[in-house]
Amino acid sequence: MNGGLLVAGTTSDAGKSVVTAGICRWLVRQGVKVAPFKAQNMSLNSFVTREGAEIGRAQAMQAQACRVEPTALMNPVLLKPGGERSSQVVLLGKPVGEMTARGYHGGRQERLLGTVLDSLAELRGAYDAVICEGAGSPAEINLRRTDIVNMGIARGAGLPVLIVGDIDRGGVFASFFGTVALLAPEDQALVAGFLVNKFRGDVSLLEPGLDMLHGLTGRRTYGVLPFRHGLGIDEEDGLRVSLRGTVRESVVAPPVGEDVLRVAVCAVPLMSNFTDVDALAAEPGVVVRFVDRPEELADADLVIVPGTRGTVRALEWLRERGLADGIARRVAEGRPVLGVCGGFQLLGEHIEDDVESRAGHVEGLGLLPVRVRFAREKTLTRPVGEALGERVEGYEIHHGVAEVLGGAPFLDGCRVGQTWGTHWHGSLESDGFRRAFLREVAAAAGRRFVPAPDTSFAALREEQLDRLGDLIEQHADTDALWRLIESGAPSGLPFVPPGAPA
Repeated sequence: MNGGLLVAGTTSDAGKSVVTAGICRWLVRQGVKVAPFKAQNMSLNSFVTREGAEIGRAQAMQAQACRVEPTALMNPVLLKPGGERSSQVVLLGKPVGEMTARGYHGGRQERLLGTVLDSLAELRGAYDAVICEGAGSPAEINLRRTDIVNMGIARGAGLPVLIVGDIDRGGVFASFFGTVALLAPEDQALVAGFLVNKFRGDVSLLEPGLDMLHGLTGRRTYGVLPFRHGLGIDEEDGLRVSLRGTVRESVVAPPVGEDVLRVAVCAVPLMSNFTDVDALAAEPGVVVRFVDRPEELADADLVIVPGTRGTVRALEWLRERGLADGIARRVAEGRPVLGVCGGFQLLGEHIEDDVESRAGHVEGLGLLPVRVRFAREKTLTRPVGEALGERVEGYEIHHGVAEVLGGAPFLDGCRVGQTWGTHWHGSLESDGFRRAFLREVAAAAGRRFVPAPDTSFAALREEQLDRLGDLIEQHADTDALWRLIESGAPSGLPFVPPGAPA
């Protein structure tokens, strides 16, 4: 078997990432050796592989669904936005420079197609099947000439395409029909069919529409996946951050002790790896919310300043909004603050940045004895250490090099009183360390909060991936899906012009 499939979507957020992960987990449970692939990813949530390559966190999550180690081949091109018009280009896990959108689509992207196809071919040679994820919509006709992630990769590798549509947002039939209609005939021939995502209600009421869609397009629907809460793991889009406090709070499990613990995460611009707080949100009794106003810090037991692709810009934003003063007051009062990566850097004394913002010398918040200099070479490592008497694993992704001038050692950073700083992403996924840290925070905050003794973040993640696999197994036509993946054959179907079915 040397199968393959491209999971495309009618829109961004149609559910491509979770559907890809679900198909991967379903296949691996059938004994198939499977790998994920996304030719080009635009995300500020990234991960470091064991060989020191940076890839999108969604592909790392999908690799976990496949029960394999993630590699740079699974996401050969990663774009990390640095603003509305430019991104850092990461090629096979290493940064190769900054580029504007016009410059990228004006020629660079086309030249990357060979690298992308070579990476996919290498994966297909090593695995029984490769499940590829598209980006945005394949019907972005203004970008088709330079496309290397949707129909470009499907045509180049001869992959069948499954189009996912989010029915919860409405207009799914028009989206399916319009997506196929806008494609060139050569691309239409690759589209095998559709998958409806996030359906609420009685599927029998949907079936007449699916039959009409088949009549209009000549393509079948491979399944209708029901709406399920809590499946949006390792989100990609770091530019479009919503303040999701009410959502987080509504799913908090009851605390083990008498009190809950409230965590406020500053929603800084270009926030990166905000998945760092997912392990806290998984703890019973821990309420996590994203905030952008100083008054929202008042009742927080812990304030987190997260990673960011724009450390200097985030520092200015904190000052403009009054959050910097609010954080400084907390530190003076001995109330817990944690800075991670860029958030750690801006808590220091000053920053020398001729790389990221090119702002030169910038005064930091002066809350930790740290001086930061931005280096052109990016640090990409998977460190292991100890803190608070517990083993900790993490990963580092940063240009800023911190010179720690005092305080107590804390991972690669330092601690002064209840102000903590580190470059390590993912450290809170280490269960023993997370519990020890939360006990310290609770004591400093005067809360009668007790961490649950048996919360395993890794086990919770596995349960979540199994739920995605169950979704495919129980609600997709797996026999037809298996034949499609196994054959790796495009549909070859022509598009039926618009018109009412007979």
